Amino acid sequence: MSLFRNPFDARSRLSCACGQHASAAEHDQALAGDALHERAVEGAIMRALFPDDMLRRRFLRAVGSGTALAAVASLFPLAAAKEAFAQSTGPLEKQKLKVGFIPITCATPIIMAHPMGYYAKQGLDVEVVKTAGWALIRDKAISGEYDAAHMLSPMPLAISLGVGTSSAIPWTMPAVENINGQAITLSVKHKDKRDPKSWKGFRLAVPFDYSMHNYLLRYYLAEHGIDPDTDVQIRSVPPPEMVANLRADNIDGFLAPDPVNQRAVYDGVGFIHILSKAIWDGHPCCAFSASRQFVTTMPNTYQALLKAIIEATAYARQPANRKEIAAAIATPNYLNQPVTVVEQVLTGTFADGLGNVLNVPERIDFDPMPWQSFAVWILTQMKRWGQLKRDVDYAQVANEVFLATDAVRLMREAGLTPPAETSKSFSIMGKPFDPAKPDEYLASFPIRRT
Repeated sequence: MSLFRNPFDARSRLSCACGQHASAAEHDQALAGDALHERAVEGAIMRALFPDDMLRRRFLRAVGSGTALAAVASLFPLAAAKEAFAQSTGPLEKQKLKVGFIPITCATPIIMAHPMGYYAKQGLDVEVVKTAGWALIRDKAISGEYDAAHMLSPMPLAISLGVGTSSAIPWTMPAVENINGQAITLSVKHKDKRDPKSWKGFRLAVPFDYSMHNYLLRYYLAEHGIDPDTDVQIRSVPPPEMVANLRADNIDGFLAPDPVNQRAVYDGVGFIHILSKAIWDGHPCCAFSASRQFVTTMPNTYQALLKAIIEATAYARQPANRKEIAAAIATPNYLNQPVTVVEQVLTGTFADGLGNVLNVPERIDFDPMPWQSFAVWILTQMKRWGQLKRDVDYAQVANEVFLATDAVRLMREAGLTPPAETSKSFSIMGKPFDPAKPDEYLASFPIRRT
């Protein structure tokens, strides 16, 4: 049953009979797609051999479709034709697109694909539109003003489940934009307060309620015995406004995407307390997202757009390319930051605001794989903090929103090595997460709302 017909079916399907898919739903989806492609190729070949509709129908009735196809296959490379069809796309349904983004380094692939020609290579005329905040990104994407958007990785899940919106809207996340790339930054006046236990009463900011920033900050605080809802204040502040709020003493710190953290150091108003990589190495941050309607009604345009972004991601993943990319995206129409700030983030050689120059090459990295276990973890945190108040089929939601199958195919075409699986286990602050046991994981936390 589709998620969007029954989003809260509690049945869990974490594996399939063939062992190649994360769930039975993904297995069925892949088989259905393959069958559709095969029938289309077979039909096209039969029409080419028998242009007359009446003669073709008579022939098929006389010998049967199976016998007819077997006979054709003996003379025609049918398997090769099916493979070629699977790799091809038709004409673009729409060439001129608008893609919204927030001016942060997490959006690097989406942004750099514009000045560095990745969209044009796919025949697309894309306008990347700088947007002030995540609620506005969401609203413009839902209204159709944006064809696709840079979103925080929890947002497509929240939109699909109707969490934080007036109704559930089927949404997809076919690619992660970046992994790591965040930090907890505190005001310079708190240089002597490095122990989170001393943060009671702090006013802290995150960019959006439905964000990895919010969930990682809450996780970090709770692991140090600080209740994020009663011991501190956490408020949503758009990333472009965070440094100004820190300077004005409206907040004591934030868990923010870069280059916000580095800009606070550059301006002398903050120091980097800890990189998000130290909380969860390899965590997702931002994503490329689009409505399911866009994916299904404009499949060729969707494939071209996703391919452009994944190819840009593959280029950004190479450390040798980071300075070139920094120069391309630091300009006023994109990040509007000093090149040195963007370089420090992308290269991982940076000042921390405490008098040190650190070298952390994976401070930010770029891996487009939308691991479905990432989605399951995010859903546990939505439930932990009272955002998601109903039970859901974790695996099914993950499968229908995080489109790992599309990413795997295009990663291979872009020269990346995709994983054999679509789900994996990982640890956060030393605590293992098993995506097959989300409810047990959720129940293990002493500080939670549910």
